[in-house]
Amino acid sequence: MRSKTTVFWFFSGVAVLLLIVGSILLFHNGKKEDKTVVGVILPGSSDELGWNGTHYQGIKAACEELGVGIEVYENAAEYSGECEKAIRKMAEKGIRMIFLESFNYPDEVGEIIKEYPEISFYCCSTDISLKNYKTYFARVYQARYLSGIVAGMKTESNHIGYVAAMDNSEVNRGINAFTLGVQSVNPEATVHVTYTGAWDNKEKEQQEAYTLVKECGVDVLSYHQNQSFIVDVAEEMGVYVIGYNIERGEYSDYLLTSVVSRWDIVYQEIIRDYLQNKDVGDKNYWIGIEKEAVGLAFYSDAVPQAAIEEVNRATELLCNNKEVFSGRIYDLAGNQRCSEDEVIRDEVLMQKMDWLVEGVEVYEDN
Repeated sequence: MRSKTTVFWFFSGVAVLLLIVGSILLFHNGKKEDKTVVGVILPGSSDELGWNGTHYQGIKAACEELGVGIEVYENAAEYSGECEKAIRKMAEKGIRMIFLESFNYPDEVGEIIKEYPEISFYCCSTDISLKNYKTYFARVYQARYLSGIVAGMKTESNHIGYVAAMDNSEVNRGINAFTLGVQSVNPEATVHVTYTGAWDNKEKEQQEAYTLVKECGVDVLSYHQNQSFIVDVAEEMGVYVIGYNIERGEYSDYLLTSVVSRWDIVYQEIIRDYLQNKDVGDKNYWIGIEKEAVGLAFYSDAVPQAAIEEVNRATELLCNNKEVFSGRIYDLAGNQRCSEDEVIRDEVLMQKMDWLVEGVEVYEDN
């Protein structure tokens, strides 16, 4: 028969064990509640092709890789008040890292960002400068340059069309890089540019594409818009086209290739720095082809093998520090913007590209 002392020590041991297990569970639950959550505000839908879908998939993949949560607010159109609403909702939930996924958001909510100094904001716009705000982007212009090589070697009319959204540094940087790529293999070609004034306007975009084909005689199209409406109308007209932020999908060989960004690579670097509490100072994130953050997604059978080989050569040079915006470059007015042994600085590329290179012709429908 067990003594009272033995029974006492048995139950004492059980009590201690329960206390230890309870402490572990409490600690574990506490840590779970402290899991970092990243806020994402999109101007459109996360499941659409193009800008919104690729950014969502990229940041989702980065969050999964790094073990952090994600809170998404969709269809927050610029200047609609939805971006501010989303920020305030996320702030109430204790989210301390927010990505603003549209170029004009900072212009709209700059004062709101000041109200939340404890939150780190990130956007692809350089319109504001605040301690808790940083600019990030992939060096998409490098891939635009490569796609220009494809267009320059594919055109037979030497007239190439480009349907652009806004007249700003980001869009003009892409137009200029594309044109330089065209000129590197076909100096006789002209790039005809038209601006729609919006990131998403199906009717306007397709009408502009149709006009460039009929009025300017272009036989290859490219574009800088959120969605792939230009690809649809190009296929209808039987015109070659270069996509943006799309995969091959069900499209025909008229879709020559597509400029893409590996946003998961970009977001991983930013989120990892945040989690590690790195003091990056005034650093802005601009990640390029050397880290495989940008490139061309595929080639259709209509792309000449010679063009693919030329793109491969140019890619190797870019990965080895060749700059797209280097050497002698002139603007439309004949002003020299870059000399033979010069490289245009990132500051100019990001904030001051309010000009277009020689070889561009802006089409204005009178």
